[in-house]
Amino acid sequence: MKKHNFYAGPSILSEYTIKNTAEAILNFADTGLSVLEVSHRSKEFQAVIDEATALVKEILEIPEGFSVLWLGGGASMQFCMIPYNFLNRKASYIDTGTWASNAIKEARLFGEVDVVASSKDANYTFIPKGWKVAEGSEYFHYTSNNTIYGTEIRVDPEVPVPMICDMSSDIFSRRIDWSKYIAVYAGAQKNLAPAGVTLAIVRDDALGHVDRQIPTMLDYRTHIKKGSMFNTPPVLPIFSALQTLRYYKQLGGLEELERRDLEKAALLYDAIDNSRMFEGTVTDPADRSIMNVCFVMKPEYKDLEKEFIDFCSERGIVGIKGHRSVGGFRASLYNALPIESVKVLVEAMKDFEYKH
Repeated sequence: MKKHNFYAGPSILSEYTIKNTAEAILNFADTGLSVLEVSHRSKEFQAVIDEATALVKEILEIPEGFSVLWLGGGASMQFCMIPYNFLNRKASYIDTGTWASNAIKEARLFGEVDVVASSKDANYTFIPKGWKVAEGSEYFHYTSNNTIYGTEIRVDPEVPVPMICDMSSDIFSRRIDWSKYIAVYAGAQKNLAPAGVTLAIVRDDALGHVDRQIPTMLDYRTHIKKGSMFNTPPVLPIFSALQTLRYYKQLGGLEELERRDLEKAALLYDAIDNSRMFEGTVTDPADRSIMNVCFVMKPEYKDLEKEFIDFCSERGIVGIKGHRSVGGFRASLYNALPIESVKVLVEAMKDFEYKH
């Protein structure tokens, strides 16, 4: 039975990425060695990281003056690396979910943090509006997509200071106005590669302005100088990332990726909005994520949630159980998910509703 993978992360990868990675595990670049055992200093792997870096710059249309880094530690490591490198006195953050809250907690270890707004009291069911960034902030940090709660900021905010964004779950789904940013980072396990590598894109001239000493491994300049090779990088996830980036280029880049993502999300949200059994959890449709669609049973059908998950499983639909913070269901529609899988889920929703 074909599986339809809606897991939030680690999540679905394209067949192109999986096939080419599997082949390289057996024989990488005709070396007779596995990519799992080849030296990261070899010319064959240097070619991998060079091409992956070039494709990130090409697909995301990154201008000169930014460095692309391949790091370990996940996006959670970036929660401290960002303030370590950029926060001297004061920064502004917006609290839109669990990961934004975690980033705020870490930043407070390094300086004053102004939280411009929060939707925590409403269990993060909307993106706050009408907030302003404090004067004197050295940067404004936001999390563009909230995987747990299904909200997303899809337009670059207008603020009077440089911005930093955690784009872990929606990078490669829209264009970015790089003139507004000094850093963007993303854990790979949503739209890029298996877990184990983190993509960080930093503006070179924004570094080196904090008063504190920075530990060598946590200083972006270390990794820029060494081309992400200061220590052994996560070789396999970077190789897989290269395959994904090649696949994205073949599809047509950001414009085509965004078109597909919007189409998939519209199909599922339409089914939710027109259902007598299901309802969305995000209060303002303008705040709905196109990556993670969160929905629940209406109160009168609440006791049928487990039965629906089992019903979906029988059809090969996996990974739709909602996060414990929200409950219900979560369908993650990352770039690698085909629209056919969304159609199968929508059909299951309609059939289950008809059954009851």
